[in-house]
Amino acid sequence: MRLQKQKTRKVKGKEYFRWTVVIPPAKVRELGWREGQELRQRIKGKRLVIEKD
Repeated sequence: MRLQKQKTRKVKGKEYFRWTVVIPPAKVRELGWREGQELRQRIKGKRLVIEKD
């Protein structure tokens, strides 16, 4: 898995970014997730937990 930072736009000299977590296709299939599916996220201690909604 990988965390990537992507620049989304630049307005009046200020850059805006978003963060993307790249999950390997095999893990997505194993979880039964689909493209466009809503996911729920929460912080638990120092961990990010992502689940199907």
